[in-house]
Amino acid sequence: MNPQKKVDLKLIIIGALGVGKTSLLHRFVHKTFYEDYQTTLGASILSKIIILDDTTLKLQIWDTGGQERFRSMVSTFYKGSDGCILAFDVTDLETFEALETWRDEVLAKTIPMEQSYPMVVLGNKIDLADRQVPQEVAQDWCKEKGIPYFEVSAKNDINVVQAFEMLASRALSRYRSVLENYLTDSIKLSPEDQSKSSCC
Repeated sequence: MNPQKKVDLKLIIIGALGVGKTSLLHRFVHKTFYEDYQTTLGASILSKIIILDDTTLKLQIWDTGGQERFRSMVSTFYKGSDGCILAFDVTDLETFEALETWRDEVLAKTIPMEQSYPMVVLGNKIDLADRQVPQEVAQDWCKEKGIPYFEVSAKNDINVVQAFEMLASRALSRYRSVLENYLTDSIKLSPEDQSKSSCC
């Protein structure tokens, strides 16, 4: 594929309130970090164009609010997404324990049989000293679920780009295989179909 080939991908970033979803997104898209972000109400969308595997990808990334009261509204944004970042705060055990629920909600809202739905897990705020979630615990959970895990810091710009690019790469692979299946399914013309159309 050549860079002229453009693919639009919708990615979502989800997780509990305060884990740093907005800072991770701004670090990736704008290469900036601010100490204070307003709480995301519902969702906001940022776009970034990257080139991966000789393909130009336009990433439309949905930053979702983590509050419980927005939960049902936020879950409507999952539909039609090509991949998901699950984020938690390594200094807050509850945000890690909530990952299971977030993951289940996404899988319930995306196409069934989607075990292949691309996800990555980010353990954010590794620059802080008061860590509550050991790296091994997070890695074991992700290994069990078959999801890549990244230890990241939006503040210090550690592994953020790598994590987003891995998700984009997995989403692109899935997009291509879905497209191939769709094309081959729609082109199959079997002889039986033609014989059924015999007249009178």
